[in-house]
Amino acid sequence: MLAIVCPGQGSQTPGFLTPWLELPAAAARVAALSEVAGVDLSAHGTTSDAETIKDTAVAQPLIVAAGLITAHALFSAAGLPPVEDSALRGLPLVLAGHSVGEITAASLAGALSEHDAMIFVRERANSMAAAAALTPTGMSAVVGGDPAEVLAAIESAGLTPANMNSTGQTVAAGTLEQLQVLKDNPPAKARVLPLQVAGAFHTQHMAPAATALQVLRPGLSLRDPDPVLLSNFDGRSVTTGDAVIESLIAQVSRPVRWDLCMETLVSMGVTALIELSPAGTLAGLAKRAMPGVVAVAVKSPEDLESAKELLVAALAEREEGNA
Repeated sequence: MLAIVCPGQGSQTPGFLTPWLELPAAAARVAALSEVAGVDLSAHGTTSDAETIKDTAVAQPLIVAAGLITAHALFSAAGLPPVEDSALRGLPLVLAGHSVGEITAASLAGALSEHDAMIFVRERANSMAAAAALTPTGMSAVVGGDPAEVLAAIESAGLTPANMNSTGQTVAAGTLEQLQVLKDNPPAKARVLPLQVAGAFHTQHMAPAATALQVLRPGLSLRDPDPVLLSNFDGRSVTTGDAVIESLIAQVSRPVRWDLCMETLVSMGVTALIELSPAGTLAGLAKRAMPGVVAVAVKSPEDLESAKELLVAALAEREEGNA
């Protein structure tokens, strides 16, 4: 079985979108997504500096758009219909996204149209940026150390374990003062690394954003996801459109359990994983936490061939099952 995963905020780097815009129709597609998002994604993905694309209002729509552009290129290379034609329906694969990447995954699963996905991420980004502006907050990754000691140190500093990414990586979130306390008192054999994000996401600091997104909910057209889509709250599949949007709204103020998503992928028999752009983080976690799984990070169009081979293999498996 194949997994396609979509990265979250902090995965973006200056200029990462440049090679993708050279592909046929990509520039026009990015322009259309930019219009919905109210952000010049082309400029931010090519010429904006690291500080500019760290801004939540820029980073989130940029990451979702990049994932959709990558998916279009991958499906085209594999001879599949466009994303909006529900190209993945019925395929033996599973979709998941980390934080804002869950919006990308939900769109690929057909639960949200691209248009609604960009509306949702626009409002998510703006409302989270507004919530972050209320109090100076941030996030830091704690890498290494004993898991129990890591959690104890995070809680001792008054922080929230906002992202449980794997056994060796937990992301702490809270005020800048609390993060400094953790940095000054790191757990034994662990490193505390500040992340390029502008707020304490997936904590109660983001509660106002969740409230704002509830207002948006009635205007969205929802469908039941197909293929399987995992929630990064508990790693379980979400089977209805209502469950998908509930997960997407709630996740802004509750922790992301990517470790549980990987456990589910393993239990489902996933043998290969493709991470869409801006890729690298989730494929790296998979290589460490999912032994034997082939992971391809699609960082640029040069990586499409390797990803296409995995997708074509999944297509062949479906055809054999239908024979």
